[in-house]
Amino acid sequence: MINLKELSWSLVTIWASLIAVGLVAIYSATQGPVAEFLPSYIQFNFYKQLISFGIAILLLIGLQFINPRTFQEGSYIFYGLGILLMILTLLIGKEVNGARSWLVLGPFNLQVSELMKIATILAVANYLTSGRNISAENLKSAIIAVSLIVLPAVLIILQNDMGTAIIFFALIPVVLFWSGLPYGISLFIISPAIIGYLTIISWYWGLIAAIIITLAIFMLQRRTWLTFTSFVTGVLLVIGIQVALNQVLQPHQRARIEAFTNPSFDPQGAGWNVIQAKTAIGSGGIYGKGFLEGTQTQLRFLPEQWTDFIFCVIGEEFGFVGAGFTVLLLLALTLRLLRMAAVHKHPFARLVIVGVLTVFFTHFFINVGSATGLLPVIGIPLPFISYGGSALITNTLMLGICLNLDFYKRQFSIYR
Repeated sequence: MINLKELSWSLVTIWASLIAVGLVAIYSATQGPVAEFLPSYIQFNFYKQLISFGIAILLLIGLQFINPRTFQEGSYIFYGLGILLMILTLLIGKEVNGARSWLVLGPFNLQVSELMKIATILAVANYLTSGRNISAENLKSAIIAVSLIVLPAVLIILQNDMGTAIIFFALIPVVLFWSGLPYGISLFIISPAIIGYLTIISWYWGLIAAIIITLAIFMLQRRTWLTFTSFVTGVLLVIGIQVALNQVLQPHQRARIEAFTNPSFDPQGAGWNVIQAKTAIGSGGIYGKGFLEGTQTQLRFLPEQWTDFIFCVIGEEFGFVGAGFTVLLLLALTLRLLRMAAVHKHPFARLVIVGVLTVFFTHFFINVGSATGLLPVIGIPLPFISYGGSALITNTLMLGICLNLDFYKRQFSIYR
């Protein structure tokens, strides 16, 4: 008999609150005055999200009746089936917005890459906790774990969905660090992202970052070869990005990057999304313009306002208060999962929860960063808030697994 008092109701409340915020924003983005500018299939998005929410509730409840051993023992099977579905999608999948990421199953469209997130987290967690001699400190083990993540990421890139692939790559430093990878090497792994970001803004900021990171790695590891490799890698990265920006990239690709650093460079083209997003959020003020009253939203100036730029809808119509509340909910989700991982005694459960946390936080960080102009527009939805049935169900499945692992934490040693 399940004791419902043992369930993490705080996490369930956060989950329900995020979905409620999303439903309100999706309704405004598709059912308000803006509906006259939208095709009928877009107007139906709100009702499809409601249906997905109903399915998600059933899945969240059903997962709590599953023996947690199932997730561990079936992880490699789930992973193998996921890879096969990824390949099948690449061959016969449906193309949407230039990405062949959808597998048509009768009346349903399944985004397989979303489900692959779960399978990858479970498989990597199972591998890295499957034996005493297997850990991220062991080079062979680390390579195998990274390969388990990179394989689906490459298939997703071949589907022309770079945004989702970034989520998989974000898992690499986190799961390796949590599995015992030293601080210095972990910093070395994430350094290209930091240096690359700053180099796009200005080459000298990238160079300064390379020097600071190299000094930090030396202080942490005290290994000459790693320090030298870090510095050389950083300098080559700065030079490579400068060469790519000036000589390799096509004009439209350079325009996108220049629009990130200076949106007014091409206000009617590459800079349009950033300008409209920042205008929407900025015009919301403290309390917002009111539900269904946002001009950028209702006059259809915002691109993809029910998915990638849904945070702008919230910021415009509910202001700093609404946007701040949304950010606090997402931070509460992150912190609650981090706390859940910290107190769990089973290594597999801890690593799974950390993997799920990483996926949610990366989505949150990139989506809000893109909406506010702090990051390039990549096209990643806001978890539990943006429209998307596959994403909502997948995110709920991941959260449900975390709830299950936490629910059975006292008896989990039995399942080892």
